[in-house]
Amino acid sequence: MSISLDPVLSAVLRASLALLFGVAAAHKLRAPRAFAAVLAEYRLLPAAASLPLGIALAGAELALALALALCVPPLAREAALAAALLLALYGAAIAIELARGIDLEDCGCGFGARPLEAGLLLRNALLVAAALAAALPTSARALGATDVLTIVAGTATSALVFAAADGLAARRARAV
Repeated sequence: MSISLDPVLSAVLRASLALLFGVAAAHKLRAPRAFAAVLAEYRLLPAAASLPLGIALAGAELALALALALCVPPLAREAALAAALLLALYGAAIAIELARGIDLEDCGCGFGARPLEAGLLLRNALLVAAALAAALPTSARALGATDVLTIVAGTATSALVFAAADGLAARRARAV
């Protein structure tokens, strides 16, 4: 027995991840030197690698956003798996810095100067799970007009929930 998702749920997951990566890429591309400075603070690579790495990460996020948004079945699956991998790598970098006791004022995520804190690990784990779910095959059924409205509303709702939860977590982390 293989697991498959309803095509509406799959589309909401892919569209939500595409929006997330698109916004994150835009943030990094708008201020590449500022993002490079945040990367340098992680001290995982030589400081000289921060700007090229930052530009490469922004490019990867933009490519993932486009691939997820296009919804071409084989491309969408591979993009969802790549998204899960990138999110897991971001989570690993966060875990390393937390284990080192590094205190960063900005995690570099691009969603409003959120301090580096353990809640980011949970957030990234949930995002990895969403990306892995988006990579699952979908059941075969045609989408109707109601489904399209559901996809748009579901994507908007997930974006609002993400923004609210992330904003609240950032405020809590700054208050501690």
